[in-house]
Formats: sequence, C-alpha cells, structure tokens
Amino acid sequence: MKSNQKQAAKQNKSGLVLYDSWQIETAVDAFKAAIAADPNNPEYHLNLTRAYTRSGDYAQAMTALGGYLETETKGDVAARFEQIFSSALDEVESNLIEGMKQLDMPLPQVGKAIQMWLEYRIAIGRRPLRTPKPSLWAGALAYTIVKINFVEISRSQIAAVYGINPRSLKEKHKEIVEALDLMPADYRYFTGEENPLDKLVEAARLLEQLDQHFQED
Repeated sequence: MKSNQKQAAKQNKSGLVLYDSWQIETAVDAFKAAIAADPNNPEYHLNLTRAYTRSGDYAQAMTALGGYLETETKGDVAARFEQIFSSALDEVESNLIEGMKQLDMPLPQVGKAIQMWLEYRIAIGRRPLRTPKPSLWAGALAYTIVKINFVEISRSQIAAVYGINPRSLKEKHKEIVEALDLMPADYRYFTGEENPLDKLVEAARLLEQLDQHFQED
C-alpha cells in the first residue's frame, strides 16, 4: 500500500512539472498513473482535471472532476467545484456580463471571459477562493480579456464600471494571469480573426529553415 502511494506521489510530481511546462499529453498520462496507484487521493483527480482543462478537452475534464468529487473529503472545497456543474450563473458571472455590456464589449469576448472564470477556478486547485466582492473578480476578468485582445479600454474605465479600486483590480488580474499562464493574444481567449502569434510562429519556422540552410555544407 505504501509503495503504491509512493509511486503515485512520484507520478503526480512528474505530472505537475509537465503541466507547468505545457507538456499536457504526458502530464495527463502521469496523473492517470498516479490515480491508478492511489485512486482515493482527490489531489490526483483534480490535477487530471486541471490538465484536461488546460488542453481544452472539457468533456474529459468534467469526467475527471466527477472522480475528484467522489474522493474529496473537504465539504467546502467540494461544494465550490460542484457549482461548476450548475447551469445557473454565479454572482461573478452575472456582474461580469453586465459590466462587459456597459463597456460595449462584443459577445465573443464575454463568452471568453466566462470561459476564463471556469478555467481559473479549476486551475487554482484546492487553494481557497474567496469572492466577498464578486464585482472585483468580474472586473479583473474583463480587464484580462481586454489586455489579451488589445482592446482600447483602460483599467480606470473598467474599475469605474464595476465600482472597484484600480489597484485591487490589477492585483486580481495578476492572479488570473499567473494561474492560467497567460500571454498577449493567448489562443485560448483571443477573439480576433488574425492572431499576432501566428506571425511569430511563421517567423520562427522561417528562421529555423534559414539557419538550416546556412549550416548546410
């Protein structure tokens, strides 16, 4: 039993390293191996959920989340994740939608902000999530979508719409960026027709080809 738990912990640790370096497929395999060795550890099920979510495979993520809820012993933590299965909007989402409407942000960006809130709640795992002021989280999500999509709306404008402090808004924005490992024009949340990152990828490929040609004898 102890040997299985030790092996599971090793696989989970490996999976976390792979997850952080965006090697999602191998991270999934590692978390599955951890669960196989120690199926009653909720942490491993939740990490598998996080990996599937980061890959965009929501069907598998919800299945893994179900496995997590079957093993989680902390009622308050489980209740937070059970809300994800609810079809009703939570207070953050309601505030988020209303504020983005006032900012005249298009529906696709509203949808991406809601997606971001779902993925953030999963990404932070079992860490506490306090939302005494839903408008603060809503404003931070809207601001993050604005930054990713290069929208000409300032932080002070967003803070005014949501009735929040601009500095607090920036702090929550940083928490979201770190948890989801975001970048400008992030493919997960960018809504434009042409993503600037595509040009960077093309440039990198061209540079590699030119370098190979340069190195040829």
